[in-house]
Amino acid sequence: MAKLMDENLRAYLGQRLGVNADVIRREGWGAIPSRTCGMLVRAAVEVAEESLRDRPLRAR
Repeated sequence: MAKLMDENLRAYLGQRLGVNADVIRREGWGAIPSRTCGMLVRAAVEVAEESLRDRPLRAR
């Protein structure tokens, strides 16, 4: 399965959302509830939108 999210970004967002890092180390991301994973995706979209908003537009 392809990884769609960089591991560092996933760890950062997990920490921001209060995901227990020990559980991830011991059992992997599969032990995280789907609701929390959905919140991770939503947070990743917000981070991407913020980075696009902060970037100056380029002329084509």
